[in-house]
Amino acid sequence: MPCRAPLLSLLLLLLLLLFLLGSVQAPGSESFPHLPAPKDVVVYSYNFRSSLRWSPVKVDRGLVLYTVHFKTAAFNKWDEMNCTRITQTECGFPMSLKERRWTVVLRVRAELGQVTSNWVETDPFVAERNTTIGPPKVNSVNVSSNSVLISVTPPFGPEAGDVLEYHVFYWENATSTAKKETKTSGTLFKIENLKELTLYCFSIRVELKIYSDLPLLGLQSVPECHRTTVSEATRDWYIIVTFLLVLISVILVIVGLFLLWKYHKTLKYWFQPPLEIPSHFEEYLKDPFTPGLDALGNYVEDDPHDSLSVVLCGDGSQACGSSLDGQGHARSISSESEVT
Repeated sequence: MPCRAPLLSLLLLLLLLLFLLGSVQAPGSESFPHLPAPKDVVVYSYNFRSSLRWSPVKVDRGLVLYTVHFKTAAFNKWDEMNCTRITQTECGFPMSLKERRWTVVLRVRAELGQVTSNWVETDPFVAERNTTIGPPKVNSVNVSSNSVLISVTPPFGPEAGDVLEYHVFYWENATSTAKKETKTSGTLFKIENLKELTLYCFSIRVELKIYSDLPLLGLQSVPECHRTTVSEATRDWYIIVTFLLVLISVILVIVGLFLLWKYHKTLKYWFQPPLEIPSHFEEYLKDPFTPGLDALGNYVEDDPHDSLSVVLCGDGSQACGSSLDGQGHARSISSESEVT
């Protein structure tokens, strides 16, 4: 019995020592080699709306949670930012970090039960220098014959002391890629001295002027194209020219119809087919003493008929004219006798 008491106390002492070692190691075990740290940790900031993003940690079993801390250059102490043991892989900046000129550093780690990964810190972030300014929103475009009136809205709500300047690039939508630029500080501006009935394209970007640092240029907007209209003077000129062309066309049609009516006989003579002498008469006229054609004058049919004689006479021959009259008279008498 006296030997068992020291042995029992020794065992209790060992158990107590192991318990103390375990309790000391648990709070200090901020890293675990089997739980990887988050990767692709980056601060995403667009129009001064910022958040911390990272890639998810993949494990075989269990649900990985994430915790995010931040500190500023003025207060070099880590603090929570309402992103403790969350399942999302993004943590938005709280209102306390909305100051654009503050220098902020963030860190994130993965947690699986009591096991945690290493912290991953970001580079110092200043929203006034590192945010991305988007393009302005185009509200309306009014086109005239020689100008384009554009109304825009800034990409973010300006704060007191902000100086915004709009860079407007415009060009003719043709083979030429030469761009012109104009700058303005107002949200309503006009592009002037443009051509009529011409397609123009424009793109706008914002510049935030910072007195203590370099200016911050925003992204360019998607090009928009609009065609200028026609002026009143040009429209009146088009109407006059169109009226004159129609009037001239009507006059030409009337004159053409009049000429067609006046010279229709001449046109008919020009366009009618030419008269041709039958071939057997043409042969007889060429050679009146052809034997084969003499039989035509001696051929007599039983039915009543009129006969035709072709006589060739010289110019100014009175004998030929009297003979023709006699022959005509004789043939008319013979025709009457045959009828009776």
